[in-house]
Amino acid sequence: MSVAEPRRIVLFRHAKADWPQVNDHDRPLAERGRMDAAEAGRRLADTGIPFDLALCSTATRTRETWKLAVHELPHRPRTVYEERVYEASPGDLIAVLNETPDDARHLVLIGHNPGVHGLAEILSGDSEGDSAVRMNRRGFPTAAYAVLTFSGPWKSLEPGVGTLVDYWAPTD
Repeated sequence: MSVAEPRRIVLFRHAKADWPQVNDHDRPLAERGRMDAAEAGRRLADTGIPFDLALCSTATRTRETWKLAVHELPHRPRTVYEERVYEASPGDLIAVLNETPDDARHLVLIGHNPGVHGLAEILSGDSEGDSAVRMNRRGFPTAAYAVLTFSGPWKSLEPGVGTLVDYWAPTD
């Protein structure tokens, strides 16, 4: 694969978490979160993106979200559980993405707000259709995802190089 071919990044926020008496990192999904995670997985499958790699926060709610979503995909990508995605800023997330091997063309990052939403906004130098309008109107609720494209090696990923091509969020 040439680095000139467009790459796709899906920025996926974990589904709705419960609030039991545990530390934040260990919060599990709520019942609604389990349903929304599976629905997000079905929507991701409908995109037809053949993910090569998934980078997932180590938090319980992100791991549970990914486990339910990936079950809906036709192909299970290699998954890396990355501690640096938990509570990461957009800049921290860019640093993690810059380390992605160039043989990975399509990547999904399962993380948290405000970092995931901020990253979607920062990377989007352009948008297609009404995806930016919908993302700005809805924000980035739990189980939402944004699909961006960019060209070049992962180490060249920086603010403004991406195009927001799709956005989805579950209905309330």
